[in-house]
This record gives sequence, C-alpha cells and structure tokens, in this order.
Amino acid sequence: MLEKVFKLKENRTNVKTEIIAGLATFMTMAYIVQLNPNLLTNFAVGTPLWNAVFMATILSAAVGTILMALLANKPFALAPGMGLNSYFASVVAGIAAAAGIAYEEAFGGGLAIILISGILFTILTVLKVREKIVEAIPKSVRLGISAGIGLMLVNIGLSTNAAVYYDGGSQTMIGFFTDGASVTKAAMGSAYPTMILYIITMFVGLFAIAALNHKKVKGSILIGMVVAAVIYWIGSFILGTNPFASLSGASFLPPFKDMFDMTFLTFSFKTLFRMGFLSAIMTVISFCMVDMFDTIGTLLGTAKKANMLNEKGEMPDMNKAMLADSLATCVGACTGTSTVTTFIESASGVEEGGRTGLTSIVTGLCFLACMFVAPIAALIPAPATSAALVFVGVLMISALKEVDYSDVSASVSVVLMLIFMMVTGGIGNGIGIGLIAYSVVKICTGRAKEVSILTLVLSVLFIGKFFIAF
Repeated sequence: MLEKVFKLKENRTNVKTEIIAGLATFMTMAYIVQLNPNLLTNFAVGTPLWNAVFMATILSAAVGTILMALLANKPFALAPGMGLNSYFASVVAGIAAAAGIAYEEAFGGGLAIILISGILFTILTVLKVREKIVEAIPKSVRLGISAGIGLMLVNIGLSTNAAVYYDGGSQTMIGFFTDGASVTKAAMGSAYPTMILYIITMFVGLFAIAALNHKKVKGSILIGMVVAAVIYWIGSFILGTNPFASLSGASFLPPFKDMFDMTFLTFSFKTLFRMGFLSAIMTVISFCMVDMFDTIGTLLGTAKKANMLNEKGEMPDMNKAMLADSLATCVGACTGTSTVTTFIESASGVEEGGRTGLTSIVTGLCFLACMFVAPIAALIPAPATSAALVFVGVLMISALKEVDYSDVSASVSVVLMLIFMMVTGGIGNGIGIGLIAYSVVKICTGRAKEVSILTLVLSVLFIGKFFIAF
C-alpha cells in the first residue's frame, strides 16, 4: 500500500529511510509547538488562550503536513511560520489598541485576516497564478534561494537557538569568540556556565552529525541531535539543574476545551475593520505576499537539495504542494493560529534521504502525538536543534557553485538575495530584492528583453512593499 501511494521505488527510497527522515524533520521543528503559542500570547503560558493556540499549532501543523503528503507526495512539513507569527501578534495588538479592546478579544480580527489570505492563496493556486509566479523567477535567483536558505539556517542555528542573550541583546556566542572569555564571563555572571554548555552542546552535535554523515550513516542528523541532547542533559545535572524538572506536574491531556472556547472559528470581521478599511486591506496583502514568496522559496530551495527540480529548475507538482500550503493556512485560521507555511527545517529530513510524502506523514503523526506528549517534546534542547540546522545550512550553501558569475545580473541578484535573506530573516524579502536587482541590472545592461513581463510586475510590487509600506 505504501509503495502504491508514495511511489517509494520510483523515488529511490524505502520505508525505513522515510521514517528516519520524518523523525529528523520533526525534531528540528518541534520547538514551534511551544514557541508559537508563546509568541501569539505574549508568553502567557498556561492561560486559556495559550492552551488554545497550543492546540491550534499542533492541529494545523499535523493537518498541513499530512495534506502535503497526500496531495503532492513531497517530504515537506508545515507549521505556523516564524516571523509571520510575530507579525500576526503585532497586528492583533494594533487592532486591540485601535478598538480599545483586550488582546484576547482582538484575536478574532487577526484570525479573519489569516482566513482571507488563506482563501486568496487557494484561489490563486487553483487558477495556477502562483505557478506562473514561480515560472517568472529567473533561474539564477532560484539557484540562490537554496543557498540563501542555507545561510538563514546557519544564522538561526548559531544565534537564535544556541545563544543566551546578555548586555542589551548581544549574542554571547559571538562575544565569547570576539571579546574573550573573561569579558563574556564578567558580563554574564552566573549565566556564564550555561552559555558554555550551550556552545559545547551545539558544536559536539554538529561535529557528530558531520562525522556520521561522512561515514554515510543513516539517521546521522537524528543521532547527532540525540548525542547533543545527552551532552546537554549531563551538563545540566553537573551545573545543578534538572533538565527534566518540567515533567513534574506537567499535564498530558490535550486542552481541546480551551481551543473550542477561545479560538475555534472565532473570526471577527467587524473587529478587523476597526483598524481601518485601508489598513486592513494592506495588512491582508502583506500577509499574502510574505507567505507566498516564503513558501515558493522554501519549496524550490528544499526541492533543489533533494534533486527534485527538472532541467528548467522547476519542481514537478509544485501547484499541488502550494495547494496543500494554502489549505493549511485556512485550517490554521479555523483552529486559531497565524499563517501556516512550509518550513525550511524540512531540509533536515531531505538530507536524511526523505523523498516522498511518507516522510511528511511521519512528521505529521509526530505533531499529533504532541497533544499528549508535549512536555516530553519540549525536552529537546535548543542547541541540539541548532546543530542540525547549522549542518543542513552548510550543505544547502553548496548550490552557489551552479550560479553563472560571469553574468552580472545573476551575480548581483544572488549576492544581494543572500544578504537580505540572512539579515532580514525573510525568504520573501530575499527573493524580492533578487528580482529587483535582476530586472534593473538587465535593463541597465541593455538586455531588457530577457526580463519577462511578470518578473517586472513582481519587481514593481516588491518595490512597493519595501518603500511604500505596502
């Protein structure tokens, strides 16, 4: 049955490989189960709204990932997108301030935005407009997307996940290597040993993954993450901290009641437009553009790593994958969370050999299990996740070798795209500056005819987004 549904032999894979890949993908993105409700509720852990968003996060991630498996047979996982969730929280806060109501009450207005954008995504996908947009992205920019995502993963792994912050937001890992151990220790005080444990854990995990991968050991990323986790747990005990303390008194019962009471189908269009009709429309368009290009970038970049692109740099069944993504956003809106999108962490499963929807099925089932074992999933330490992200990022950067650097329009657009992706933390932002640079350089070098009309239109739209707060 699995062979018939997922075409394992045709994709040169097997059940064992797909299961390992699915577990690797889940472990690298399991953090979203706790982090998303934290961001959407201002870290009000344990409150009814937090519980509701927690359930919505799990259900939307599971449903979206399984949809990706069944509709497109691709090894990609979906969940409420990072960046988009922070933006959503700021929008809801803005609605609350404009309407003079509580954040919880304004939440329904934010969900209305997500529902509208999800419906728009679905319509554009069915009409194959999103597919045309993919085709309008120049080949050089497509090649740069994979490398750009790789740089983002390395940046995320070295900073956001692995670093403890101090002194107004400086990154201790950077400070440790640039300012010296004594300066960092003085600044951090009692937190210094924990920071050292984070750094050691991440690098041990990274080197373990690299060594295992070189030996072509199946499940190298998964094994490396487990090694890192064990190192972290042992180190925590040595420092006098119990890494399993969170299990004491933890509830293993899914908070379905809070979700149905607080966020399930609680769209409030009246509340949405209390922020102003024009502002509401612009906000919906912003969500649409950011999610559309983040998804396109993630799909192309990860598919490139999995050798799923054809000679034109296109991914077969791209439209089906985008349909799964758009439907997942609608599911997220209905259950109570921000825009659901394809995660770049899917690359970890691809690196483990995942090539079909069976990988996604495994990841989706792991998310469903989180309803009952979320406290256990939360035991995966941040530096273990960081080790996997850095390694996968390094592998994805190799796509740069295929860029034609003799073509100035390609080199300029790719370099700018890499920098913008890493600095802004947005795949869509990188694609936008890449398209603008490609179009402008082509025009300035007398090769305007090589730029398609749709590429020009997209470039103009991004100029509007960047410079007119579009």
